[in-house]
Amino acid sequence: MNTQAAVADEARINQARAHAAQHRIAEAETTYREILKTAPDTPEALNFVAMCALSRGDFASAQHDLEHAAQLNPTEPEIWKNVGITHLAQHHGGEALDAFDRALGLEPMHFAARLHRGAALEQLGRINDAVTTYFGALAVAQSRGKWRNDMTTPPGLRPAVKHAIEFVDRHRRRILSEVLQPLRDQYGAAALTRVEQGLAIYLGERPANYPDPRQYCKFFYVPGLTATPYYPREQFPWHAELERHTDTIREELRAVLEQPIGVEPFLGTNDNAALKEQNLLDGTRGHAEWNSFFFHRHGEVFEQNARRCPRTTEIIASLPLVHIRGHAPEVLFSILTPGSHILKHHGVTNTRLVTHLPLIIPEDCAISVGGVEHAWQEGRCVTFDDTFEHEAWNKSDKVRAVMILDAWHPDLSEAERAAIALLVGGIGDFNAAARVDAPPAD
Repeated sequence: MNTQAAVADEARINQARAHAAQHRIAEAETTYREILKTAPDTPEALNFVAMCALSRGDFASAQHDLEHAAQLNPTEPEIWKNVGITHLAQHHGGEALDAFDRALGLEPMHFAARLHRGAALEQLGRINDAVTTYFGALAVAQSRGKWRNDMTTPPGLRPAVKHAIEFVDRHRRRILSEVLQPLRDQYGAAALTRVEQGLAIYLGERPANYPDPRQYCKFFYVPGLTATPYYPREQFPWHAELERHTDTIREELRAVLEQPIGVEPFLGTNDNAALKEQNLLDGTRGHAEWNSFFFHRHGEVFEQNARRCPRTTEIIASLPLVHIRGHAPEVLFSILTPGSHILKHHGVTNTRLVTHLPLIIPEDCAISVGGVEHAWQEGRCVTFDDTFEHEAWNKSDKVRAVMILDAWHPDLSEAERAAIALLVGGIGDFNAAARVDAPPAD
C-alpha cells in the first residue's frame, strides 16, 4: 500500500469513528465496510461491522468477522468481549465464557466483560457462580461511579445491568440465608431472629434504626442488643484474669518496642498527609504514628509475633475472644506516638465489643466513645462498643500502648454467636468469589 492510500485509509477510519461517536451507526458501518474492501485485515472495522450484523441477528457473519479480528489482534479485550457476546446470543454458553475469560485476562477490570460473563454462567445453569460474577461486576463498576442509574449506564447496557441487579437481589439473599440453615435445624428459627434481621439490614431490605444516633455499623448490625458506649466490668469476668498478667504482657511489649520487628502501621501507612485528608489520623508533635503489633488479624495468626511474645500468646489463648473464619479475632499491641490523634470513626459491627488493656499510659492520654471521655489506667481493662463514634489521643511526649482484643457482645446467645460466625464467614466467601473487597476493618 502506498503512502497516499495509507493516509486515505486513516482519514476514512477517523470519519467512521466520527459517525459512530455521533450515533450515526448506518453511516459508520458503511464507511467501515468501504475500508474493508481495500484493507480486509482491519480489526477495528471488522469489530464494528460484526456488532452491526449481530444487532440484525446475522450471527454467522458477526462470528466470522469477530474471529478474524481476534486472530489479527488477539490482545484487544474489547474484541474478545464481543466474541463472547456473539456466542451468548447463540446460546453457546461455554464458548462465551471462554471468550469473556480471554477478555478479562487482558483487562481484569473490564466491567462489561465481567457483566456478560455472569450472563454466560447463568445460561450454563451455574446460578451461584452467576450471582457472584454479576455482584462483582456491579460492585466494582459502581465503586467507580458507573451503573448507578440510567445516567451513568450506557443505553445498550441498561437492560443487562438491570437484569444483573434483580438477579443478585433475588439470589444473594438465598445463598446467604442457606448458610444459616444448619443452625436453624439445630436451634430453631426463633433463636436466630435477631441475626436474620441483621442479614435483612445488611442486604438493604430494612433500615437499621439505631437506638442511639451516635452509633453506626460499617458492616453488620444486629438489632436488639444493648447499645451503650462503655460496658460494666461485671459482664466480663475474664478481665480480672487478663489484668493479673499485666506486668508479664508489658514486659514482652517493652521488648517489642526496643526491637520493633513486626511492628507495622495499623492503617497500612503512616503518611500523615494522606491520613489527615482521609480524616483518620492527625498529630500535634510533628509526625504522627499509629502502629500495631498483631497477634491475630482477620482470623490470621501472626506466628512470628506470637513466638516473640510467648507468655502473652498463651494468655490470649485462654480468653473467650471472637473467632470468625477469615475475620476475627483482632488482637494487637496498639502503639500511639507522642502527639498522635486517632480521629473520630465508627467500627464495623455491634456484635463484638473492643477491650483495651492499658499497658503504657503517660499523662494526657484518653479515649472518647460516643462523646464520653475515658482516661486509661494501666492494668485496668475497659470495654466499649466501637460502632459508637470514637477517637483516641496521646497529647504527651511519650509513647502510649494498649493491648486491643475483640469479645462477643454479652447479649448474644450461643446460637446467635454461632450464626454470626457462620454468616460473616459466608459473606466473606461470597465477596471473595465475587472478587470484591472484604468487609471493612476498623
